[in-house]
Amino acid sequence: MPGAPLRGLRIVAVEQFGAGPFGTLQLADLGAEIIRLEDPSTGGDVGRYVSPGRQGTDSLYFDSFNRGKRSLLLDLKAPAGQEVLHRLIRDADAVYANLRGDVIRDLGLTYDVLGAINPAIVCVSLTAYGRDGERHNEAGYDPLIQAEAGWAALTGDPGGRPVKSGLSLADYTGGLMAALALLAAVLDARRTGHGRDVGVNLYDVALAMHNYRATWYLTAGVPGERTADASHPSIVPFQFFATSDGHIAVACAKEKFFGALVELMDLPSVAADPRFASFEARRQNRTALVAILSEEFPRRPTADWIRLLRGRVPVAPVRSMEAALDATELAHRAMLAAYRHPTLGEVTTVGLPIKMDGFTPVYRPAPSLDGDREVVLAAAGYGAVEIDDLRNRGAFGHG
Repeated sequence: MPGAPLRGLRIVAVEQFGAGPFGTLQLADLGAEIIRLEDPSTGGDVGRYVSPGRQGTDSLYFDSFNRGKRSLLLDLKAPAGQEVLHRLIRDADAVYANLRGDVIRDLGLTYDVLGAINPAIVCVSLTAYGRDGERHNEAGYDPLIQAEAGWAALTGDPGGRPVKSGLSLADYTGGLMAALALLAAVLDARRTGHGRDVGVNLYDVALAMHNYRATWYLTAGVPGERTADASHPSIVPFQFFATSDGHIAVACAKEKFFGALVELMDLPSVAADPRFASFEARRQNRTALVAILSEEFPRRPTADWIRLLRGRVPVAPVRSMEAALDATELAHRAMLAAYRHPTLGEVTTVGLPIKMDGFTPVYRPAPSLDGDREVVLAAAGYGAVEIDDLRNRGAFGHG
């Protein structure tokens, strides 16, 4: 992969399902070598068995998170499996563990163990609630995090039920934060020669995503409240409106945008109304302003409003997932990833959202279960006799 910015970065990943794999997916697309260690006692990553689009131990779900990586079945509970892990660590930059905190310690995926083998190794743990503390042994999944961290209580219309995001955003942001932490620690380790433990957990990341709303509450006591139509808590208008045939998103984040909006919508009385003359005035008179705009937008279809407003007012149509994933549009944006999988056939998906001069990602299928054993072990210096011995001692499971 000429020009790949992360070429030469080697990561041993003990990851599963969505959060961890989403983080290393970005690193793999950028050229890092990701060696997945999969548990033979469970048949590998549970994501391999998620339908639709499953064929044996391969699935479109698994492929979406793991393209371009390697797979090695390895029983880390067996002494022989630990031997292989320690051999791999010698030439790795990081170990990336997406497990419960107690499991990470039990499997020896921490710096106090692995640093004795490779002092520069970075040991990243991505857990639900932390490596330590009273909840270190709890499993956590995206809906649990969104619920407990206050996201669901902020999502949806006032008076309605708590609502989870349509995407697994707690998982994805957790994985991205873990990948960022890994790169920061590896950069430091290459400078100093010393690695470290790095802890990221989904719950803390979800809390951090509250950002300015957390500042408002913790500093000024401003409570978190739902607002209608996905509106911003203070900027008005900054929300969805119904049109004659759908919905439109409007975001007047600057004074000039609001001025252009009322001009183009031919609302001179609104432009002259002191109740709407500033950010603060519009916030205090949100109900009145939104009522006026809610009467105007249904007079035209969404496409007409987009043609009228786009370029002077930040607007976007509310589209279905299918419309957003139009293949022609994705290709135009260099966001289309397509490749042939040996069992799943032609796979088309979204690609890396990072554009770098001189670099174009090369997309490859996710690995078959244990499909890279020979390559990975040979690169680690194992010969055929040693591999047979490891097999006999249960390094790769007993199946």
